[in-house]
Amino acid sequence: MKKIVLFCGAGMSSSLLVLKVRDAIKAGGFDYTCDAYDTSTVVSKSTDADVVLVAPQVRHMLKKYQDAIKTCPVEPMDMVSYGSMNGQKILEQARKLMGEL
Repeated sequence: MKKIVLFCGAGMSSSLLVLKVRDAIKAGGFDYTCDAYDTSTVVSKSTDADVVLVAPQVRHMLKKYQDAIKTCPVEPMDMVSYGSMNGQKILEQARKLMGEL
């Protein structure tokens, strides 16, 4: 099972987006999990992740997260997909980063 982790400032907006991503995972029949957290838990919640996506409002901290997490890709979420809460597009982004598209 692949693990997708989403991070935002307080975990509020990404917790809404994670529901949309989970719907896309289910619709596609993928063997993935997706969870959302606030940025205070980035390192501890990413230890077994296959990909980490960072919300646009905290992407100024991206380099810090990339330096701390060496076990998987750590990239900013697509801003348009994030803003429109497009779970399918965020899932596609995660799959590309995991080398599955």
